[in-house]
Formats: sequence, C-alpha cells, structure tokens
Amino acid sequence: MNNSVFNVPKPINEPILDYKEGSKEKAELKAALKELSEQYIEIPVVIGGEEIKTGSTVEITAPFDHDIKLGKYHQAGPEEIQKSIDVSMAARKEWGKMPWFHRAGIFLKAAELISTKYRAQMNAATMLSIGKTAIQAEIDSACELIDFLRFNVHFMQQIYSEQPIANSKGVWNSLQYRPLEGFVLAVTPFNFTAIAGNLPTAPAMMGNVCIWKPSTDAVYVPYLMMKIFKEAGLPDGVINFIPCKSSNLSNIAFTSPDFGGIHFTGGTSTFKTIWETIGKNIWNYKSYPRIVGETGGKDFIFAHNSAPLEEVVVASVRGSFEYQGQKCSAASRAYIPMSMKDAYLKRMKEVMATIKMGSPFDFTNFMTACVSKKSFNDITGYIDFAKEASDAEIVVGGNYDSSKGWFIEPTLITTQNLEFKTFKEEIFGPVLTVTFYEDAEYEKYLGLCNSGNEYALTGAIFAQDRNAINLAFEIMEDSAGNFYINDKPTGAVVGQQPFGGGRGSGTNDKAGSYLNLIRWVNTRTVKETFVSPVAIEYPHMEAE
Repeated sequence: MNNSVFNVPKPINEPILDYKEGSKEKAELKAALKELSEQYIEIPVVIGGEEIKTGSTVEITAPFDHDIKLGKYHQAGPEEIQKSIDVSMAARKEWGKMPWFHRAGIFLKAAELISTKYRAQMNAATMLSIGKTAIQAEIDSACELIDFLRFNVHFMQQIYSEQPIANSKGVWNSLQYRPLEGFVLAVTPFNFTAIAGNLPTAPAMMGNVCIWKPSTDAVYVPYLMMKIFKEAGLPDGVINFIPCKSSNLSNIAFTSPDFGGIHFTGGTSTFKTIWETIGKNIWNYKSYPRIVGETGGKDFIFAHNSAPLEEVVVASVRGSFEYQGQKCSAASRAYIPMSMKDAYLKRMKEVMATIKMGSPFDFTNFMTACVSKKSFNDITGYIDFAKEASDAEIVVGGNYDSSKGWFIEPTLITTQNLEFKTFKEEIFGPVLTVTFYEDAEYEKYLGLCNSGNEYALTGAIFAQDRNAINLAFEIMEDSAGNFYINDKPTGAVVGQQPFGGGRGSGTNDKAGSYLNLIRWVNTRTVKETFVSPVAIEYPHMEAE
C-alpha cells in the first residue's frame, strides 16, 4: 500500500466569510434563509439509517418570530432508545475495525461538504432555528464545525503515531489504540452547531459508536448534519440520532452494561446529576465509563487602570451580548477600577445605544432573540430581581418583549455586592453585572475574582502594565480554563485555543485538541518477542 494514504492534509482554520453587501455568499445565504423559512419539515428519529416517526412530536418555531413554523420533530421513546443501543453495539465491531484513514476520509469529506455545498444551508438553518446573526452562524455552523472535523482528523493521526520509544534487542513494543468497549452517549447543547456536531463525531472518529441526543431547543440543524454525514459515507448505525426526553434516556442508557462514556455540554447541575447517576450504576458496567463534560460559566472581564478604555468597552459589549449572551464563555461579570467608572459607564451607554436587535433576516442587527420561552423566563427573572433590589442598579436596558419573539434588551447592571445574584449565578443571557473596585485594591480584587465563583471556564484581563498582567496571571491561575489577555473571553478557535474549564465548568478535556480525542480510546500495550527464551536459568545462576 502506498504510504501517502496515511498522510492526511495538514489542517488550516476555515476562513471566515464576511458577507459584505453584493457578495456571492450573502446572496446565497439570503436565498437559503428564504427557502428554509418557507419550508415545513418533519424530523424523524434516525437509528441504523432507518427514519422512525414515533408520533410524539414537538413543534419547531423560529425564536425571533413565533409565526415562522420550521417543522416538527419526533421524540424517541423507551423502545427507540433501547433499539439505538442495540444497533450501536451491532455496528461497533465493523466500525472499530475500519482502518483509521478510511474513517478520516468520511469526516474530511463531511467538512468539505459543509465548506461548499451546504455552507449557506447550514448557516441559514442555524440562524432560523436558534437565532444567530449571519456572522455568528458563519463562525459557528460553518467555520468551527469544519475546523473540528479537519483538526480532529489531524489529532487522530497524531495520537496513532505516538508509539513507545524504546525497543530492546529482539523485542518490538507498540501501542494499540482501540475504541471503548461500549457506546458513547453524546448530549449536545442548543447554542453551538459546531459543538453539537463535534460531540458525536469526535468519539466516532476514534472508532466508537455514538448515540446522539440533541438539545430539545436545537434539533433542526443536527438532523441536517445527519444527512450530511450520510452523504459523506458514514455507515448506518455508527451515529444514531434520538431526540428524546432526558428522563427516558437516563433510565435506559445509564443502566445499560454497554454504556461506555458520555460526551456532554450543558448545565452544571445536569452534569452533576448525570455523574451521580453513573456512580450509582457503576456495578452494572463492563468497564469504567469515560465522563467528559463542559458545563457552566460565570465568565469575567477584569480591567486594570492601565487598560485602554475603548478596548475594555468593546470587549464588554461583544463578550457579553453577541448571540444574546447565550454562550458558556460569555462575559457575565466585570471588575472595573474606580478611576475608570464614570468614563466606562458613559461609553457603555453610548455603545449599547447603537445595538440593533431584531430578525436575523436584517443583516444590520447585532442581536436577535433568545432561544426559547424557558430561557426567556429564566433571564427575565434575573432582570426583575435586579429591578427590585436595593443594592443594584440597572444602568442600561432591562426591558423585554415576547409578543413576536423572545427578545431581551442587552442589560447592564452595577452593584458593589459581590454576592449579588446576577454577579454570582450563571444567567446565560444578555446581562452583564459590573462592580467597581478602588485602584489600590487591584491585588485584593484579583483574589476575590479567583475565589468568588464556583465556575472556571473563561476570563479576561485588560492592562497595558505588564506587571499587572503577570500578577493577574499568577493569582487567577485556577479561575479559567481559557484565559485571555487584552481580548474578550469568547471566540476560542479550534487548534489555537483548545476549549474547556475546571471547577464547576467541566472536566477540562479541551475540545479542539488531541486531549479530547485521547479520552475516546482504550490503549493496549503489545510486546512481541522475536526469539523467545527456551530455558529458565539466568546468567547469574551459573555454577562457580
């Protein structure tokens, strides 16, 4: 066999298209938006390539316009969930034995299909179903997803090439990278199409079989991805698609002896409950499951008095309000020195006043609507709490309207109470809470920022004074898995900033790096001796 078969293309990050007026990509995206918004699709459960319509359906409506009915999806019940396990395990043997470079070819083709043929459709579907603007969709459902597929192939090759260095005379040592002995459950979030695509494909790439449970708020685009994976050559049964109620899934998947692992992105409390459930069932499993999760965040921006004001303001606005703050990495709390207070608040009011909010059909909008009624109610509950509080003030925003879509104004809250609810708890919406500290207490507040929260996902320090940066770097070492210097705490790029956090933010297995893929293999050490001993005596045993 030609050795060139084993040389996969060296990945580069997919270029982000800018969708300028008059551009080809903008025309294609607008056409796709029109086409998909006028369609009504029926999304089945997909098991072993079979499309199953259970009759238990949920309507899919555009979050920014209640009148746009995109379709409905069928929910898997206990029978379908068990079937997905059985089909996965039946597919496991053949898939796990497929040469890795053939598996790589499938996912590289999927990346190319998304980059070309399906780019506009993927972005339009993301905009319509989960309320992203054109640029937020382009970054997510096109570029980041493509990057995950291409870079993960590169990391897969890197892992397989790692072999023991030492070989004694007459001995050949090697490592075999096997798939896990069981199925992997991929539980994906609503807010990133790329994450939804990565969670089942990363384990599958390493030879595992996966059961994919998408968020109930984001079933539309994952179904499109399933069709793309099929077109790319993914065998039936390798990834099974089961939109369903979490309770039904938990009762069956976590009690199965074949449960091999979970790849999760979602809420911290949900992940802890899953971990607890796995622990209670540990005696049932063939092997210890791999538990990989990225969960909540209460991400910060911390400004030193040497920081340029405009940079801090832009990071505050973009970091907090892009995609309506519905990012686990979104800035949700900020620490600003007293010497900058008046200028910061003045400039924040000016910049936030320019933010346009509405339908993603209007490309001039900076924000659209929140994803669902539940999300809307949760976020507005925090805003209402701040309105009634005596130790906080809503400086900008605070209004909301659900008559047409789930719209919430970008909201800026100030408080000097570091225990204030919106300063401590994850909100997952367009709400930034700011506190102001005396300049001389910079070091003290670094420590308070580091220790004052259960999460440790992302955070940013802004300063021109390098000593101030170094101090923050040291004191806040455990405060964030992704730490940014003079940049907003969002926008991690695959292959450049592997993503994940510690504490209550997850297992920090770094999506977008080999560290994540290594979790989905079960290694076997192989020693081959070419000429085996034929006597039991050792040299030192010879008679004197």
